[in-house]
Amino acid sequence: MYDRDMKMRFLWMIVLLLGCGSPVLGQSPGWNQFLGPERNGISQETGLMAKWPTQGLDIAWRVNGGVGMSAVAVAQEKAITMWNSEGGQVVTALSMKDGAQLWSSAVAANYENSMGNGPRATPAISGQQVFAYTGEGILVCLDIATGKQQWSKSVVREMSGRPAEYGMACSPLIVDDMVIVTAGGKGKAVVALDRKSGDVRWTAVDGLPGYSSPALLELCGESQIVAFTARGVTGLRPTDGQELWSYPFPTPYDCNTATPIEVDGNVFISAGENHGCVMLSVTKQAAGYAVQEAWASVDVKSVMRNEWQTSILLDGYLYGFDNVGSAGPVTHLTCIEAATGQVVWTKTRFGKGNLVAADGKLWITTMKGELVVVAATPTGYSEIGREKLFSKTRQNASIADGYALVRDDAQVICIKVK
Repeated sequence: MYDRDMKMRFLWMIVLLLGCGSPVLGQSPGWNQFLGPERNGISQETGLMAKWPTQGLDIAWRVNGGVGMSAVAVAQEKAITMWNSEGGQVVTALSMKDGAQLWSSAVAANYENSMGNGPRATPAISGQQVFAYTGEGILVCLDIATGKQQWSKSVVREMSGRPAEYGMACSPLIVDDMVIVTAGGKGKAVVALDRKSGDVRWTAVDGLPGYSSPALLELCGESQIVAFTARGVTGLRPTDGQELWSYPFPTPYDCNTATPIEVDGNVFISAGENHGCVMLSVTKQAAGYAVQEAWASVDVKSVMRNEWQTSILLDGYLYGFDNVGSAGPVTHLTCIEAATGQVVWTKTRFGKGNLVAADGKLWITTMKGELVVVAATPTGYSEIGREKLFSKTRQNASIADGYALVRDDAQVICIKVK
């Protein structure tokens, strides 16, 4: 009996010690696509730092990268992103352990644009496949272990679409056995392709693609693909792309860029260029679906004008960047009550940046190259700390396995935050 008790105590000590140690790589939900596992900008990580380290943030590794606007996807102990290189647009996998390059696969010629060079979209990881969308609209499927290309599809060209003026920014969305992107064209603004073969399964929606990435939302008791294109927002049936409902939301320069998010069965959309935001109520009726505004705040006095950033919903409040003017330099960090659109607090002239949420905090990357952590609370702006770590970037941080990954046009940085 004594030996057995000693063994049990020993085993419990091991369990407790492991629980208090560093996170086990690859065991968390990860950050496998644009805006994280649920495409809402929220990480499920807990136990992250509550106070700013007195000696500054702990950089796990920092490695050279390239020019591009893709964020970092994390899964299976790999950090995967895209950039321009000497060999063209490449999808590159780095080891989460030390940043070592595991593979790099060239998928298209370098993408150049007057608004910034390099690919825009963030890769999506699902199972043993990685899906990446180039600046000109080529969708590729790669093997996650080797980077070997399984198939490539020039979606925009084959759909007779017109590339977005500032480049194709839609990050691929995986739904069951399909991958969904935007392309543009008559009835082809949204395209679903077979994951295995790359064959087109269905197309939907007229018009130009805009810059937003579609999301899979739960509305009216069912899953719907909600796409925010240049013309507005549309709900689609995943199996065949049938249009269920739509709401027009044309924005100057077709700059609908933020991803739609679900708010208690409603849909929140927002755009910059002084356009504004709307909370949509979608209901199912005998004759189909009805859409009406739960509340709206548009034009120059809007409460939230997301330029390229997607707002974050936490406990009934939306936190986001309110960009003043037509791509102007003045940007406020704002918290609004989701149910009413009422402003709760504003940190005026915070500056341009991007944000995600984890462990009750907002993790903000700024255009000045800072990582800023702010308490996610409606009681007021409460900054935990900030540190300059990188160069100018538009990418959000990707939080997984106890680390925050950020990239600019030169490097990928992995920061320990557990």
